[in-house]
Order: sequence, then structure tokens, then C-alpha cells
Amino acid sequence: MSRRRYLVTYDVSDDRRRTQIFKVLHGFGDWVQYSVFVCELNRREHTQLVARLTPLVHQREDQVLFVDLGPAEREAGQVVASVGRAYEAPTRVVVV
Repeated sequence: MSRRRYLVTYDVSDDRRRTQIFKVLHGFGDWVQYSVFVCELNRREHTQLVARLTPLVHQREDQVLFVDLGPAEREAGQVVASVGRAYEAPTRVVVV
């Protein structure tokens, strides 16, 4: 199953919900800035993440955006540009 890289951002008005959403996203990706994560997900993981977030999001007050940055195999520097400090993709390691 191919993996895709997503930029996930959220705007959540309630502190409790915001903390819960942060914890869910932290389990699926890398925290890069306040309210911004980069997640490399296959289709099943993407579906699981949306399912975990849906009950936490207040449909009229909150917003979670997924921006598809393309295949995860592509280097992050090819799709992410910055002004100021350069973006450095997190190093991923397997912990057993």
C-alpha cells in the first residue's frame, strides 16, 4: 500500500478538544509547528486518523485540514518551501 505525505493543520477553539486532537495527531505524524503536523499515511491509516478525529471536532467551531503533498517517497524539500529557517524533515526511526 503506497504512502502519501499530508500536511495537517487544525484550528480548534476549545483547549480540551485542542489537546485531544494534538495527542491523536502526535500518534500519526510529526509535530512541526503549533497546530501543524506532517503525517505519512497509507489509505487505511488516513481513514483511521479521520475516524479518530471526527468525534473530537466540533463541526461548527473547529477545523482540521489535510493537504496532500504527494507520495511519501519524494523528499520533503521538493514540496515544502520556507521563508526564514529552512524546513528539515524529521528523522524517523523504529523503536523496538
